[in-house]
Amino acid sequence: MTLSTLKSSLFKALQSFSIYALIALFFLWVISALELFIYKESHYLPIGYFSLLKSSLLIDTVFWVQWVFIPFIIFTVIFILHQKIAKILLGSILVLLFIIHLSLINYYNTSLVLLGADLFGYSIKDIKQTVGASGGVSFMSVISLLIVLIPFLLALYFIPKKWKAPNVLAFALPVVSFLFYSTGIASVIAKPQLSTEFANNMIINKSEHFYSEAANYFFSDGYEVDIYAEDYLGGPGAEQLAGLKTVDFLDNAYPFLHTRSQDDVLSPFFKPKLKRPNIVIIVVEGLGRAFTNEDAYLGNFTPYLDSLSQKSLYWKNFLSNGGRTFAVLPSIIGSLPFAENGFLALGDKMPNENSLMSVLKNHGYEANFYYGGDASFDEMKGYLKKNGIDHIFDEGTFPRTYNKLPANNNFTWGYGDEELYRFYLHSQKEDTLTKPKFNILLTVATHSPFLVHNNEYYKKKFEQRMEDLGFNNEKKKEYAGYAKQYATLLYADDAIKFFMEAYKKREDYKNTIFLITGDHRIPEIPMSTKIDRYHVPLLIYSPMLTRRAEIASVSSHFDIAPSLLNYLGNNHKFQIPEQVSFMGNGLDTVRKFRNVQQIPLMQTKTDLVDFVMGDYHLNGNTLYKLNENMGEVLVDNPEKKRELQAAFEAFKRRNRQIIEGAPLVPDSIYKKHNANY
Repeated sequence: MTLSTLKSSLFKALQSFSIYALIALFFLWVISALELFIYKESHYLPIGYFSLLKSSLLIDTVFWVQWVFIPFIIFTVIFILHQKIAKILLGSILVLLFIIHLSLINYYNTSLVLLGADLFGYSIKDIKQTVGASGGVSFMSVISLLIVLIPFLLALYFIPKKWKAPNVLAFALPVVSFLFYSTGIASVIAKPQLSTEFANNMIINKSEHFYSEAANYFFSDGYEVDIYAEDYLGGPGAEQLAGLKTVDFLDNAYPFLHTRSQDDVLSPFFKPKLKRPNIVIIVVEGLGRAFTNEDAYLGNFTPYLDSLSQKSLYWKNFLSNGGRTFAVLPSIIGSLPFAENGFLALGDKMPNENSLMSVLKNHGYEANFYYGGDASFDEMKGYLKKNGIDHIFDEGTFPRTYNKLPANNNFTWGYGDEELYRFYLHSQKEDTLTKPKFNILLTVATHSPFLVHNNEYYKKKFEQRMEDLGFNNEKKKEYAGYAKQYATLLYADDAIKFFMEAYKKREDYKNTIFLITGDHRIPEIPMSTKIDRYHVPLLIYSPMLTRRAEIASVSSHFDIAPSLLNYLGNNHKFQIPEQVSFMGNGLDTVRKFRNVQQIPLMQTKTDLVDFVMGDYHLNGNTLYKLNENMGEVLVDNPEKKRELQAAFEAFKRRNRQIIEGAPLVPDSIYKKHNANY
């Protein structure tokens, strides 16, 4: 090939590629316009349509410019060798990318969650169950896909034959793209900065988010440590800042091993009793503080739980440690770090621990787990067995007389909350002479697709609840887009009422401590802030309580196990390990708003980007300040950001050791406090 021929082919490649790229950009804009219209019809728009569209189109354009360069290089090389193959290949890739893009939009519209690298943290079985229960691939989804793809295919076929890109554009496009790609300016120009998290997520290009997350997951170290963090904190084991609870780690071979805090904050609230109490922990799927109890910013849709909180120890500024269910059992039972994809994902490689469950088992407790779904989901079953669980009651153990939740696309999560509680009450005998019980119940009804058997009744109850809350017509219309979600919340609240009222008639009720919390906040109702996903209530209720308290200080699921063990150790002569690996130091019972904890949070199995310390929240590279209702505002405080980054990196350094196989506790401590030895 002569130089003249090469130049001619290169020029033709530039022109040809530019036309394909412009077609892609135009349809990207069209899809964004349709996307926002769909959100308007199926949900609501937090601000005006055209304001959102303007921001969305800017983000689309920057994303397009940034990622044009690499396909351009590949296309040009192939084009010089064979023009037809280059065009067919580019057209096919564009069609595939648009199918993925439309699928990501459909996922977000259904779940209000941006799909990222968390996809790679689940097994194929778990993914199939989640997609199936959420509706799978519907007929309307296929029709919508074809409505967009058919015009796109026609445009790719006919337009390049009729039009040629202007020379200036053909030459400028790869140059500008290279500048965007190499400088990283795109992340600054196209960063969404609207008033709420919901609005920001609406305008984010769903493909850009997915590919960026996937690239970070596969090609970068998500646990990269700041080399200055250790010096900033004063050396190993000195994650200590003024006003915070501190931990001195004991041995680098056991990255989280430390002397157990002796603080017993629960005893002052309870009547002294000789008999060891039963402990029942109810984890309600999706129970967020945003719509739970008094002063919930979306309104109180749990009237019974609210009334129960008036008789309980109630933490209104409580945090889950995960944005999905995978984190709840290891956080509550073991106060455990996350490892790489959540502690449970370690499977057979989970290191030995002295957990709340294993210590209770060592003191004669019987431990049971009740779940309306399949307990193998998220590897829960393996973790519970490792901790010595006596019985696991999941959907495979329910008698035929119980009814599963309504199927959606032939999938169902399992049994509803009331059926779960009914099964528990039937199978758990109230014989007060037997072993004390440690029982955990995890519900499933308040999860997509949000279907219960008496849907119509709860839809009417939802409408009445809006009346009771004094909503105007405009607000009612906004909430109507989430009628199924709110209806199932009211169902879950009624189910808890049924459970507690039935329990009152049991002989063992008088000697039982109940804990009620959420695993995370329902994402399918729009969130206002980053911290909203983790903001859940905690109630500790018991007939043995001598007084109630509403507590505004911040604690998390990590703090439950340490506080329960200290209470039991002080009141019932439990031998508790002096050295533990707990992430939490115990519940804070100060009534005013404050946070003395350092709390890492893992949103998905691949997103460890959130850290709370004091009244600040670090999300990625962005710093927020928390207020007394767990709202947050963006702040520019470089010094404070460095403090949080250093503390977070110190945690990640220890967490990395667990990933690499470091143990949590020495064998001598593990065996001494484990009933299996």
